[in-house]
Amino acid sequence: MKRPLPKYIRVTGIIVIVLIVLFSIGGYIAYSKREAILRKEIASAQAKAKKDYNLDVKIGSARFTGLATVSFSDITVVPEQRDSLLNIKRFDVSVRLMPLIFGKVKLSDVVLDDGHLNLTSIKGVKNFDFLFRKKKDTTVKTKIDLSVVANNLMKQVLYKIPDNLDLKNFLITFKDDSAGVKMLAQTAQIKNGKLSSTIKVDDTATWHFAGKMHPSDKDIDVSLYADGKKVELPVIEKRFHLKVNFDTVTTRLQKVENSDGITKIYGYWAVRNLVVNHQALSSSDIVVPDGSIDANVFVGKNYVSLDSTSLIHLKKITIKPYLKYQLNPVKIFTVKINTDWLDAQDVFDASPGGLFESLEGIKVVGKLKYHLHLFLDTSNPDQVQFESALDKQGFHITKYGKTDLSKLNRVFTYVPYEKGKPMPARIIGPQNPDFTPLSQISPNVRYACMTSEDPSFYTNKGFVIESIRRSIATDFKKKKFTRGGSTISMQLIKNTFLSREKTLARKIEEILIVWLIENDNIMSKDRMLEVYFNVAEWGRNVYGIGEASRYYFGKSPSELTLGEGIYLASILPHPKTGLYSFLPDGSLRPSLQGYYNLIGKLMAGHGWTEPDSTGYGYANVRLKESLRQEIAPVPTAVADSLMQQTNDDDDTPIGLGLQEQPQPEKKPNFFQRLFGRKDTTKKEELGVDTAGKTKKQIRQEKRALKKLERERRKELHDKGLM
Repeated sequence: MKRPLPKYIRVTGIIVIVLIVLFSIGGYIAYSKREAILRKEIASAQAKAKKDYNLDVKIGSARFTGLATVSFSDITVVPEQRDSLLNIKRFDVSVRLMPLIFGKVKLSDVVLDDGHLNLTSIKGVKNFDFLFRKKKDTTVKTKIDLSVVANNLMKQVLYKIPDNLDLKNFLITFKDDSAGVKMLAQTAQIKNGKLSSTIKVDDTATWHFAGKMHPSDKDIDVSLYADGKKVELPVIEKRFHLKVNFDTVTTRLQKVENSDGITKIYGYWAVRNLVVNHQALSSSDIVVPDGSIDANVFVGKNYVSLDSTSLIHLKKITIKPYLKYQLNPVKIFTVKINTDWLDAQDVFDASPGGLFESLEGIKVVGKLKYHLHLFLDTSNPDQVQFESALDKQGFHITKYGKTDLSKLNRVFTYVPYEKGKPMPARIIGPQNPDFTPLSQISPNVRYACMTSEDPSFYTNKGFVIESIRRSIATDFKKKKFTRGGSTISMQLIKNTFLSREKTLARKIEEILIVWLIENDNIMSKDRMLEVYFNVAEWGRNVYGIGEASRYYFGKSPSELTLGEGIYLASILPHPKTGLYSFLPDGSLRPSLQGYYNLIGKLMAGHGWTEPDSTGYGYANVRLKESLRQEIAPVPTAVADSLMQQTNDDDDTPIGLGLQEQPQPEKKPNFFQRLFGRKDTTKKEELGVDTAGKTKKQIRQEKRALKKLERERRKELHDKGLM
């Protein structure tokens, strides 16, 4: 005798049967009404495209060909009063049923035949500018949680990659006023988790995307390569003058997680034989034979970061980066770069080809370890944090590369360049009558120039971190590179080893050579200063202190006075405008008094000269008689403007940013302003030659001098001098 089923089993069975009946009834109704629903949804989408984006969307036919498959034909998208954007002859799409039940659209199968995406930007008119139009948001604005946005975006992207794809003859064209590109995807297939494709580019190259494609499992590993040649991007080169090509680039998505309010995206990117060239980067091709990054991108509520677990690989070396960009409540940038102890030769071997030409072939021994830290709160840039250190263990150069870094210890030939053209060569050695040993250069000149250019020259190792920190703050506030933080060591290397081209590669190479010379004791500080004074530019085709002292004053360098030394220091940043510092009678312009007092007081603070209330030799400086006839009567404002012009290079000296500055000038108090009492010290600094001038002319000149003084003080402050 059978036992009756338990009560709860009978109830469950009844419920299941009822649900099956309901689903069957609902499914039949939905199936029978689905064509009407499809037409309604298409009409709604067309109306929305027209209203929100001014797009005329037309579909020749649309019908169901299966339970969850819709077939479209003759699709066109045309922006209002623009070129046609999209044409598709056939487009079949299927969705997965199970995700659809839960309100998620996951593409299952896609078939696309004979399509054309046409992008144009002619005379400023784009047929795709609707993508950048912002909708008016009438809702109450709330702070966006970036982690949620990133997680949803990843899901949307992955869900829109079909499990199976069959694409034939899909053409993409782009054309603007200066360039154009045409890409024809002859075939593209995703089948059983494998991607393969054949793409014709401008009828001159064939590209392939190939690899593993399991979007549902968040597992993607795809490579791009070309048949028999490099992958080239001519449209980028034409538009941005940036040359980029490579053999293979690989992209891998390994995992996506969302927990504790953080979306974590684990990926991998690699490139083989990457070639990059841009005039701002280098004058020659930069070649990366083999590079990759294990990039773990973390997105929090208000930040995006490249996590410290990420690794950059260049040949045999591994670099640990950390980048973070916080968007609110204030924008904050954090950059950290670290390495473990690395074999020094591996470090130099990993350098991209064409980046450091003078060091190619160098041989070294020992270990190196690098550390960098940058923290910039954009609401308070003056408090930027910056650290950079390249530590060494047993490091030594055993063989110089393309350039002999010890050549400055011997007699050598120096060829200066003006606007890329070589000037007459100078022998830096006793054979040159203008060559001046350091011991024969007046201390007045040496100390004035060191005070102006690099006061810690004898104690620093070629770099002053505090000056670089201030440069970062200044450059950020001005939104451009205005202050370079160059030490005397850096200026020397720039002038004697490198070209004058303004590229990122040249700057990095300069920094690296300075580190090598300073840390491998290739040159003594005295020899570096001696060579610096004998190659520095002091005027048009005037190079070296020997030429400069005779050119301006008809003296030897050992005879130069304190005032003459401060003058020569003042023109180092703008040597070609040196003569504008003088009036036709050979005396200095009054606007230089403030500079003399600043440099003189700082020299006195170092014990390099005696305190002087009379202007540190300003009044006694006289241009030599034969040059005075070359001084044209130039208005004060014009001459002062010319005197502030910098040289052709992109660097400025570190100046006196680390020194204790003189106290700022006291402003007149309330009673002095009310009764017109003036500060006599200020009157002395702004002295004006009143001979033959009306009171109005004197007032105008004084106002001009005051304005110039404010501008000079602002410039000195921006350079870290005040």
